[in-house]
Amino acid sequence: MARIDYFYSAHSAYAYLGAQELYRICATHPGTELVHRPILLSPVVEAAGGLTFAERSKAHVDYFFGREIERWAEWRGVPVIDHRPTYHDNPLDLPNGVIIAAQRAGLDVNALSFAILQAHWRDDADIADPGLLNHLIAGLGMEPEPLLTAARSEPALAEQAANTQEAIDRALFGSPSYVVDGDPFYGQDRLDLVARALMRPFRPGTWRNPPVG
Repeated sequence: MARIDYFYSAHSAYAYLGAQELYRICATHPGTELVHRPILLSPVVEAAGGLTFAERSKAHVDYFFGREIERWAEWRGVPVIDHRPTYHDNPLDLPNGVIIAAQRAGLDVNALSFAILQAHWRDDADIADPGLLNHLIAGLGMEPEPLLTAARSEPALAEQAANTQEAIDRALFGSPSYVVDGDPFYGQDRLDLVARALMRPFRPGTWRNPPVG
């Protein structure tokens, strides 16, 4: 059975754009275990030597939050707003924590994760708002209060921290990153390669991912 460790943040544009395709790939490869690993994105990007968005050029930000997202949204067939989300810089602890709590509880974490990403990138909603999360959780037929309570708990925060540190230790570049049985793929534009790796692992190359643990 193959395992995909899915490192991403709850506000990631490209996690949103690739989510449904990722789920489709998993569904067409029976036995694949998809493990959601929500992270704090900025520490991972900075540890890999990337610039924060505040440090990037206007041209880069305009391209990243403009044309590239628009093209991928059209290609994937998902709706997306035409500007940088209003609440993009709000804390991630609560939405990440809700995803962690749902996975721990054995709930439909795929559906909940996508609902959160969609609220951010389609609806320009504040995914750090407990009221919005309550609405999203209830809309999927889940009980909001236990998940929101668990999302704020020390175990959920510790898991987020551990995920973030593991992403740093693995020298991942950002969100989303998919680690298929230890082999990392960065970006939703690599999902075709992820699908191939589930059928037949790529042969080892000269590059080696840093050891973890």
